[in-house]
Amino acid sequence: MKTHLFLTVIGSALLAATLPVVAQGKLRIAWELTEGVKAPESAYYDAQTGHLFISQIGEGGGKAKDSDGWISVLKLDGTVVKDRWFSGLHAPKGMRSHQGILWVSDIDRLVGINIASSNTHRIFNIAGAKFLNDVAAGPTGIIYVSDMPASTIYQMRGNRISKLATGQQLDSPNGLLVSGNTLFIAGWGKNLTDSFEVSTPGRLLSYNLRTRKLRAITRVPTGNLDGLELDGRGGFFVTDWSAGSLFHITAKGAVTSILNLPKGTADLCYLPEKKLLILPRMLENRVTAYDLSDFKP
Repeated sequence: MKTHLFLTVIGSALLAATLPVVAQGKLRIAWELTEGVKAPESAYYDAQTGHLFISQIGEGGGKAKDSDGWISVLKLDGTVVKDRWFSGLHAPKGMRSHQGILWVSDIDRLVGINIASSNTHRIFNIAGAKFLNDVAAGPTGIIYVSDMPASTIYQMRGNRISKLATGQQLDSPNGLLVSGNTLFIAGWGKNLTDSFEVSTPGRLLSYNLRTRKLRAITRVPTGNLDGLELDGRGGFFVTDWSAGSLFHITAKGAVTSILNLPKGTADLCYLPEKKLLILPRMLENRVTAYDLSDFKP
């Protein structure tokens, strides 16, 4: 199902502490998919195949070990290549590929899928993991995965899983992204409860993988941050799941609200060369692609 519309973007500040600038302009909806979509959580573009992968949690919710989650494959124009390309997952969320293997977080395990064959490559059960969320891949093949309630980031190096970092200073990490020697972190917030409430909203952070130093890009609480992508110009596109907002954040931490939607904006994908942003809208059971050609950071 495809729809071509023009959407006027009128943003508003989430928190008095952050006061993001509101972008004025238009984002064109390039396409939208609703048929066969159930709780989409993450969108990921695999450059090797030229396909989009969409993780779908299914009926049971993000914590349920019910084997009703799956991965769909789409073309960049929104055409479905295969709806249930890989099924039998519980509640799949973040994804990243490296050397032909798609790594997917699935509550308390990291699942590797051979992209060429769509067969299971390997499954790592992570002891003590509570709610694994996003996945990032380093240039040498180290895979990182966030555990939001535990405020921990794990790393898979070779055949070994270990903790890279842990503690409230990570702001209950959700979204992850590696660029060079830096791991960027979208934080949900501090002191996360079982109902996903926090005492202080999260920030966009950077973690130097060499020095292990953590730095706040947004120095004040920004929101319940979820997905993040580089904008191709030194900044970031970041979602706030609870508020339904899409932010643009500069390298210096200036926050601009460019889109306000219902609650559930999840782990986005952005292709700078095409100015195309693909946004899973989890609670609305839809995936929307936006043309950002007219957006000026």
